[in-house]
Amino acid sequence: MSTAVPISRPPLRRPRECLISGTCEGLAAHLGWSVAWTRMLFVTLVLLSGAGILLYVWIWAFTKWDETLSGSPSRRAPVAWIFASAASAGLLVMVVWALTRGAGGIGFVVTADWNLLLAVTAASAVAAGIWATFIDGADTARGPKHVLSVRLTVTALLAVLFLVEVALLRQGGLYAFAGALIALAGVVLVYSSVFIEKIRELSGERVKRIREEQRSEMAAHLHDSVLQTLALIQNRAGASSEAARLARAQERELRAWLYDGDAPADSDLPTDLRDYAAALEIDFAVRIDVVSTGASAERASGELAAAAREAMLNAARHAGGEVSVYIEGTSDYVEVFVRDRGPGFDLDAVPDDRLGVRQSILGRIRRTGGAATVHAGSGGIGVDVHLRTMNDNSKSSSGAS
Repeated sequence: MSTAVPISRPPLRRPRECLISGTCEGLAAHLGWSVAWTRMLFVTLVLLSGAGILLYVWIWAFTKWDETLSGSPSRRAPVAWIFASAASAGLLVMVVWALTRGAGGIGFVVTADWNLLLAVTAASAVAAGIWATFIDGADTARGPKHVLSVRLTVTALLAVLFLVEVALLRQGGLYAFAGALIALAGVVLVYSSVFIEKIRELSGERVKRIREEQRSEMAAHLHDSVLQTLALIQNRAGASSEAARLARAQERELRAWLYDGDAPADSDLPTDLRDYAAALEIDFAVRIDVVSTGASAERASGELAAAAREAMLNAARHAGGEVSVYIEGTSDYVEVFVRDRGPGFDLDAVPDDRLGVRQSILGRIRRTGGAATVHAGSGGIGVDVHLRTMNDNSKSSSGAS
């Protein structure tokens, strides 16, 4: 007796790259149907007393966007321009209607059909403006220029509609006056969406400002209590003790959370070496102080940063204790000094098969056209590593020349 194997279906989600709302595409992917047949099903259900519209709105309202992709949804169909085209067609019919009825000598009479066409035309224009502001405004494929062009187009359409209704005041009387008010109300609704968007932006800025104030108060409180306690632990426990290393790590993490913003993917050289020093202090019994002066365009992805990290790793692994890293940048060059107070070593006595210092530090800098030296520290204590390369701006200018 065979057992039924359950059919694995993808979750019901609307794709972010869609035609209009992604409802039919998401439902088709969930059920394993064709997108074209799914759309035809909704169109057919519309004929059953509008059931297709209700079903479509219900699925759209309760179906989330696909969360596997980030970013704002992008729609292939120019919905705003479709609404604007419908408004243009309605206005054209109204103008031709008014001219042909008036040219026959009978005079123009405002009827119920005229009022219905007027309402549909104004509603289409308003829908175009609102859709462009709230939907297309967040679409990176369209942007602000698209929103402005749609808004100006529907404003012109509503202005012409207003003038047509004003010209028919004698024949239409109260109905024509009401039509002119509808056109003006359409303009107000189109630009009210702009005001609503501005209000939302101001509200977001206000919430952000409140959060920053709360963050500042929290930072002041933690600085006066927790950070000072961690600093006291470091001073009394000794530079290379386990308690001091843990206290330094927690202090740096807390300071980064309180004061640092979102770091870019490729940070600057001082920021990268400080982060690397914090990581080394957790793994080794070492205290690393990183000091930076001057301006430098050197990035963390450069060869200088890689060589400096290797020198810091060697100092933490073989020397321990206290390590000093000094970064100096000018408009022409960048220098990094890594000094430890360990037992030191003689570079010439290192076997040739040990390529860490020769290739990862000295060779890496020399291949970039810079200079690198490794020698004993002052008084024969420790090791001093000196790295020097041209600044990124100088490299660019020399290459261009």
